[in-house]
Amino acid sequence: MELEIGKKIYFLSDFHLGAPDRDSSLLREKKVVAFLESIKEDAAEIFIVGDIFDFWFEYKSVVPRGYTRLFGKLAELSDAGIKIHVFVGNHDMWMNDYFQVELNIPVYFEPQIFNWNGKQFFIGHGDGLGPGDHGFKFIKKIFRNSICQLLFGMIHPNWGIGLANYFSRKSRQKTGNSDELFLGADKEWLIVFAKEYLSQKHVDYFVFGHRHFPIDYALNAESRYINLGDWIRNFTYACFDGHDMELKNWVASK
Repeated sequence: MELEIGKKIYFLSDFHLGAPDRDSSLLREKKVVAFLESIKEDAAEIFIVGDIFDFWFEYKSVVPRGYTRLFGKLAELSDAGIKIHVFVGNHDMWMNDYFQVELNIPVYFEPQIFNWNGKQFFIGHGDGLGPGDHGFKFIKKIFRNSICQLLFGMIHPNWGIGLANYFSRKSRQKTGNSDELFLGADKEWLIVFAKEYLSQKHVDYFVFGHRHFPIDYALNAESRYINLGDWIRNFTYACFDGHDMELKNWVASK
């Protein structure tokens, strides 16, 4: 695909809406919506690369309360013809068809390859890739199991969502401050994954979320690893203008 002159592709991830409380989440949601408003004139496509929500489960006839500002803005942009792509993350993997049906936004459960202007992009949330993270890889298999999803869906939403929020908080506590430092190329699992992948196939840009730490790392002379950071502390995103990819920090205009 060729990107129209003057248009850009935007990437952002890890909003974790709903955490740690309603007031903090609402403030963060408003910032995300303001950012989306600021890019609507030159955005050709927008990629939201996982963990929009700290927890998300689509019951048969119920969706979690809240997030109306974000949904309204996504609907507006989608209706205006801007292509939006959503990847599930490890906190919101229990998506079904709400985004597709209500917002006309495709949802991806696995990493995908995209090409623009002769550049190849490998895009995914990043959870479960590379060495390590064995505990999550095991849990992911359970959570992706259709029987487990069916059983969880039988729990009343008040109990189910409350239980899930509890475990999400525990997960963040376990992570601690490991998302505040660059661990080194040999310990950053997604860098290890990208290097191994490059030994088999060429990719210009690996674009991931999950890590909560913004990283722009040269894997070799032609390939880069971009981690999008988050919208909890860093408010970072990436932008491809047809020639180059840049990791940026967003500051709302006054």
